[in-house]
Amino acid sequence: MSLRTLHITNGSSLTDYLQELNFDGNILTWHEMLCEGPTLKNIDSPEFIALRKEFLENTYDVEYKEKEFVAVLNTLNKLEDYDEIILWFEYDLFCHINLIAVISLLKQNLVKIPLYLVCSGRIKGEKDLKGLPQLTPEQLKQHYETRIKLTVDDIALAQKAWRIYCENDHNLLKELIIRPSNFIYMGACLKAHIKRFPDSRSGLSSLEYNILNLVKEHDVKSKHHLLGYALHYQGYYGFGDIQLEKIINRLTPFFKINKESLTLKEEGIQVLNNEYNFSLKIDTNLTYGGVNRNDFQFNEIENKLIALN
Repeated sequence: MSLRTLHITNGSSLTDYLQELNFDGNILTWHEMLCEGPTLKNIDSPEFIALRKEFLENTYDVEYKEKEFVAVLNTLNKLEDYDEIILWFEYDLFCHINLIAVISLLKQNLVKIPLYLVCSGRIKGEKDLKGLPQLTPEQLKQHYETRIKLTVDDIALAQKAWRIYCENDHNLLKELIIRPSNFIYMGACLKAHIKRFPDSRSGLSSLEYNILNLVKEHDVKSKHHLLGYALHYQGYYGFGDIQLEKIINRLTPFFKINKESLTLKEEGIQVLNNEYNFSLKIDTNLTYGGVNRNDFQFNEIENKLIALN
């Protein structure tokens, strides 16, 4: 008798891909973007939905598909017909925050069936990290065949990471960066998250700093051209177009823009040289889980977040 399987994917592209390849089992798509905006530990709650709705509609001017999210929650509340759950998430921060949230939600629902992880990233013989939809059918099937069964310790790590993320001391995530687990990209993602807070020297996050450096190092023609570079060279963040567009727009005070080029103003060069802290120059009123970005800065020497008075 074959196992009854529920696949939880990181997006519609992968869901469509799995359906094209006729994977056995039912497929549920997780559409949330929990790496930005406020969150609560209890995901299956009216308060959580209200927070996410307000954030996404006010910050990104997109319709929050509440009925679709409630349908996902309802499915994850009724898993008696399944023998296993396969979690399909990638190497980046965007996916890992969603991943720890999904695992925490499943455990909040007292799910006891085995959880397996299929996670893409490094591919032998290839330079760039790969997302799941970028894999060939053969590579995707190989990833599935070598899926990892999550241990009790793995699940506890995910639950702890989600709990800390929803609270106000993200320095506590540092201990999880070095904790051994089957989440081979977790450490890199949590490091990337800590460096989303303004550096105490420049006042910019690591990603903002890197985007300015792209302008310095490349012949950038426009904001749209810069977006292409930012998408390709963002490392472990895994952000989409709308997220990176917002970051680029936030950095506009540092740009000189004309019809044929986008270059750095003098202030942009100064910030790359860590000559001044420009945190007040740009809009940094952002929330990550349970923390407002304005309340902390990252200190490179101490390698931790420092609370601002």
